[in-house]
Amino acid sequence: MWDMLTDSLLSGLAMIFGGNPELYLIVFVSLRCTAIACLMASCIGIPLAFCLANYEFRGRRGCILLLNTLQALPTVVVGLFLYIFISRRGILGPLDLLYTWKAITIGQFILILPLVTMFVLAALSRLDERYRLTALTLGASERQAAFAVLREARFAVVAALCAAFGRGIAEVGVSMMLGGNIKGFTRTMTTAMALEYDKGEFTLALALGIVLLAVSFILNCGLAVFQGRTGR
Repeated sequence: MWDMLTDSLLSGLAMIFGGNPELYLIVFVSLRCTAIACLMASCIGIPLAFCLANYEFRGRRGCILLLNTLQALPTVVVGLFLYIFISRRGILGPLDLLYTWKAITIGQFILILPLVTMFVLAALSRLDERYRLTALTLGASERQAAFAVLREARFAVVAALCAAFGRGIAEVGVSMMLGGNIKGFTRTMTTAMALEYDKGEFTLALALGIVLLAVSFILNCGLAVFQGRTGR
């Protein structure tokens, strides 16, 4: 057992440092899909969280309840509903999104949007409302006041984006159902690891696992450095 683990681990490290093209293509697909999904989620989730934290409107509590519920939404449910919409007979069928990296990105976006929104909302809710009111009193516009408030909550906002990225890149169900795990096109790190495990081949799976852990470690190091520099 230990010999198999050691041999697979050493072979996996050799693939990483040897510049294996298949491995790096899989990593590229994963990073591209998750990065775009996080960017889309932040562009919608952060403004939405600000509105929920600072304005009262009809349906606000229902929106918060829905977002809280969606945080625990199983990935296979998202994959199933999206598959129905983007399949050939679906409403979005003519767009030919099924079994493309774009479909994976959309699925990850739906998964992480509630996460980003609720994490940022929780951070903004802990801030004193006087930050925004003071900025408005000093002549700031609504947009400038919003940026001032977000600057005060910048640590929590960045942490929320890191958590969202971590969930997106570690996701399996949506990537498998919408991407099809097609070699060279839609194979992500998690789907490739699942495939290699089913085949009984552990070298590539271990190599991808090491890369996945490295990405998580680098992400958390970046967050720690950001908090250290801007928190002085």
